[in-house]
Amino acid sequence: MSEILFPTRLYKARLPKLHGLEQTCLGLANEDIAGRRWSKAHGYGGYTSYASLNDLPRRASIFAELERVISGHVGKFARELQFDLGGKKLALDSLWINVMDRNAVHTPHIHPHSVISGTCYVTVPPRSGMIRFEDPRLPMMMAAPIKKPNARSENRRFVDVEPKPGLLLLWESWLRHGVEPNAARGKRISVSFNYRTD
Repeated sequence: MSEILFPTRLYKARLPKLHGLEQTCLGLANEDIAGRRWSKAHGYGGYTSYASLNDLPRRASIFAELERVISGHVGKFARELQFDLGGKKLALDSLWINVMDRNAVHTPHIHPHSVISGTCYVTVPPRSGMIRFEDPRLPMMMAAPIKKPNARSENRRFVDVEPKPGLLLLWESWLRHGVEPNAARGKRISVSFNYRTD
């Protein structure tokens, strides 16, 4: 008999449709000159407000509404993870827009200095790229054999999740992840965020 040790949790939920979110994201992407410059300078392959706008919930009411919805799920996920926050609370640290053009890719990375990270998908054309999560133990596996092609997700080294409009994903911020190239003709739009202890 065996038991599962040290599981890595990925939280999934469906968000209610927020009318006007796509138009608001595209409008801000068009207006945010600093964000477009930063995205171009860093080879982002589209637009992100990550380095330019840090006040989206105050800037547009639809992001404040989105934050309220996300925060409820973050609280639920934190309870599943059985965090002992020592009287502190999880608070939104940052929230940003991603508009990825054709062939844009987001290389694997983590989110330091935060506890829970996530993304919610706004517009997802077919073939616009999976988000890929990586087993954090890879550097220690050394002589471990490869896994079978039909291995269950909990036994794989990498797990790909297909984005869909309205899908919310949450994970612990240390979990390495990246986004495959956008092979669609249209733009893939998402909103990503980090929560920290406060």
